[in-house]
Amino acid sequence: MRKIILLGATGSIGENTLEVVDAHRDAVELVGIAANTRWRELAAIAQKYAVKHVAIFDETAAQEAQGSGTFPAGTRFYVGLDGLIEIATLAEANLVVTAVVGTLGLKPTLAAIHAGKDVAVASKEILVLAGQFVMAAARERGVSILPMDSEHNAIFQCIGEEKRHVDRLILTASGGAFRDYTLEEMARVVPADALKNPNWNMGPKVTVDSSSMANKGLELIEATWLFDLPESRIDIVVHPQSIVHSMVKFCDGSVIAQLAPPSMTFPIQHCLFYPKRLAGTRPSLDFTQAFSLEFRAPDYGKYKCLRLARAASRAGGIAPAVFNAANEVAVDAFLKGKIPYLEIPEIIERSLEKIPNRVPVDLDDVLAADAEARLLSGQ
Repeated sequence: MRKIILLGATGSIGENTLEVVDAHRDAVELVGIAANTRWRELAAIAQKYAVKHVAIFDETAAQEAQGSGTFPAGTRFYVGLDGLIEIATLAEANLVVTAVVGTLGLKPTLAAIHAGKDVAVASKEILVLAGQFVMAAARERGVSILPMDSEHNAIFQCIGEEKRHVDRLILTASGGAFRDYTLEEMARVVPADALKNPNWNMGPKVTVDSSSMANKGLELIEATWLFDLPESRIDIVVHPQSIVHSMVKFCDGSVIAQLAPPSMTFPIQHCLFYPKRLAGTRPSLDFTQAFSLEFRAPDYGKYKCLRLARAASRAGGIAPAVFNAANEVAVDAFLKGKIPYLEIPEIIERSLEKIPNRVPVDLDDVLAADAEARLLSGQ
């Protein structure tokens, strides 16, 4: 029986995770749930699954939730960052799903690892920000880091037990809302345009990242930590259909790909029950019906965020953390109408240029770089 803590229960990953839980109630139990502010949705989840451990990061939302009377009797509430850390280390849980957008999930994830929990990571920023510390902690505690992003999960499935034979990783990208736009057309887009992903249903920040391919840059950095390969051995291709989720090329020239419809239920279910496989929640591909698969190289002139992510990965040190923080600030400013779309990569580039790179000595050093980049990017 998988007993899980779901950090980010009210987001898109959380919703898809609950779909998988619904289909396999005899194999998985929801022990604890967490959200930032959306306590009403959290209350509905707690009632449906009889969850007694509930964490809410925002203190005002937590106060409202505790006085609402809408949670199951006997619910224990956990508040703020300390609350997220505490719920992530509950003794009865054996898997923590980190689906929190941004860097908020970093300390709870590390706490879960130190407590001996396996972790399914859907938040790219955790490994981008502190991959060396997260992976080192996982090795020390002997726990599994299960990649829940569709691309990394695909690679994980393709590699199997043949890691020593891997030549290259090939990450696929939908290309987002503007994959067929010119740079001149991208200069005129507004937030509503960037929030229309052609294939995936995701939250606002991730959807904008998909449109700029910053998300693929983050995934590239994440992949270097998950699979212990340098950036130079990771390719990125635009695949408009989002059916091939990624590929692995082996030393003999063979390429193995993982295919599935564009639904996060597939990688989520793989992580929840790994190494077992259970019946899927959604229909798979029907190869008796005609369909096509297209691949093309990304335009690094158009997708400047992707180019900057590669440079940050090569540089190492705190550069990936600076890239991530600057991107978060810039995307937030764009969504609020404060900056034009094409200023997102400009803000990232200025931050990478102005903050001297260094090798972080510990997690606090990484978090200091994150804070510095956020301050600089917001000016």
